[in-house]
Amino acid sequence: MLPPPTSVPPTLPPASAVTGALAPVGYWRLLAVAMPHLAALGVLLQTETDFGSRLVFLLCWGALNFSWIALLRRPALSGALSLTMIVVLVLLSRLKHDIVQMTVNFVDLMMIDRDSVAFLFTIFPSLRWSAVISALLIVPLMVALWRLDPFRIRRLPATVTALACIAGLAGCSLAWPQEDWRGYYADNYISKFARSGVIAVSDFANGGFMESDAVALERLKLPLEEACHPAGRRPHIIMIHDESSYDIRSAPQIKVPAGYGKHFVSGDGKVRKFLAESNGGSSWLTEYNVLTGLSSRSFGRFSYFVTRIASGRVERGLPLALRRCGYSTVSLYPAYGAFMSARSFQTTTGIQKFYDARDLGAKGIETDAFFYDNAVRLLSQEKQGTPVFMYVYLGANHFPWVSTFRPEQTPAWRTLGNEPKIDEYLRRQTMSAQDYNAFVAKLKKQFPTEPFLIVRYGDHQPEFSSLIIEPNMTEDDIAKRLMVYDPRYFATYYAIDSVNFKPVGSPTAMETIDAAYLPLVVQDAAGIPLDPSFEEQKKIMLRCKGRFYSCKDGAEARRFNRLLIDAGFIKNL
Repeated sequence: MLPPPTSVPPTLPPASAVTGALAPVGYWRLLAVAMPHLAALGVLLQTETDFGSRLVFLLCWGALNFSWIALLRRPALSGALSLTMIVVLVLLSRLKHDIVQMTVNFVDLMMIDRDSVAFLFTIFPSLRWSAVISALLIVPLMVALWRLDPFRIRRLPATVTALACIAGLAGCSLAWPQEDWRGYYADNYISKFARSGVIAVSDFANGGFMESDAVALERLKLPLEEACHPAGRRPHIIMIHDESSYDIRSAPQIKVPAGYGKHFVSGDGKVRKFLAESNGGSSWLTEYNVLTGLSSRSFGRFSYFVTRIASGRVERGLPLALRRCGYSTVSLYPAYGAFMSARSFQTTTGIQKFYDARDLGAKGIETDAFFYDNAVRLLSQEKQGTPVFMYVYLGANHFPWVSTFRPEQTPAWRTLGNEPKIDEYLRRQTMSAQDYNAFVAKLKKQFPTEPFLIVRYGDHQPEFSSLIIEPNMTEDDIAKRLMVYDPRYFATYYAIDSVNFKPVGSPTAMETIDAAYLPLVVQDAAGIPLDPSFEEQKKIMLRCKGRFYSCKDGAEARRFNRLLIDAGFIKNL
């Protein structure tokens, strides 16, 4: 009798067997499935800098892939689509960083609109053709992958895996949130975008775009047109946005030209500080402050997009208050009106005539004199007897300072021995001071009997200021200073001048003010009666000694926002 057969342990198939099994599938088809994942791994290693960021990238990659698989069932096409989205996001993030020194985050996606796309294609006309050519190349490739992909994956496991990746992404983002200041670094593009999405959605679900109290016991009265009766003659009001300008002597060991500092002195001989809400860029945050009289910080992580969010929603501000008193309102803007929805935002705050760079015939970055000359021209076209509010937004002192801008404007200039970009910054400030003095002289000559109130302010410090205020600080230490709004990093200047007019004395013209209070200073100095909302804000200003959002840890700003919401000045936020 034969012995019973013994069990033979299984052995791995030889390499030739595996190769033979895969051969019918086709190596090119297998490569089509594998290549997007290998390319994504290359992007991860090149752009993500630490373990946490790389983990978030992988979770984001998994969520994208399995979401596409749940929809299409084809892994090759799903990988290609995921890789396309990742690469496009990295390229857009780098482009945004080159323009405004911040990378793309999820709120960009929430805020995307026709104006933003129009602006992007306007300043980068070649981008339109790049998009068209890319589409012509990518679409046939995707069609080919759809047909060649040999695999089909069931939708249920793909959906479960995608949800697991999303849950892991949310958990990582909430457990280890990304510091806001990391947005200024040109790295971790995908992980920062993904983390910002989790936090932004959470913040929006909990409180909407703007912080405000749930209820307010008081109510604001609505302004009455007939209640505006200024004493004496109403002056024309010119508010000047002095790009990136501040007194650099607040930093140690900086050499300045002779006479430096006169530009920051008001007509009454006083030097006053203006506390902006941004450092090194984001001029539109200050634009929001000085036109609405409100704080961009009330928008939390959405503050970067404040003008786009406020457009059509925040119907309160200095231009509207002045229109109630019979003013015509005009704005001169140095970029295209679609940028950060500037035209729409300023129109919402009461600007009647908005002239952007194209309307003014600007050719690239123009000197301050270009905008001042246009201001004089437009003033002469206004109806006689009608007071004008004019917002003049300058741009000559915008970064970068690595090249010499219009050297012919300062033939006598000599280097001072500072770092080259600091010397260039000081040279441009010298140009600004010269152009401003020439502008005042033109007003006196062309309008010899007309009264003018001129209020100037620096919108933020230049991008290098954080490195020279405390030269021995590390980047992390500086970031912490910025996160708590250390006044040394946000203080610029504001100045009150006049022509044929004596500014009205007021306690609002304080030595130091938050940016949101400038509309109060302007109206008081011009002798304009305040409407009920500004009357209430003046009370806040006086009891908080010039602080607004920082007063009582934001409690005053939240209460005031609720009053404006209840009165109908702020809608859908």
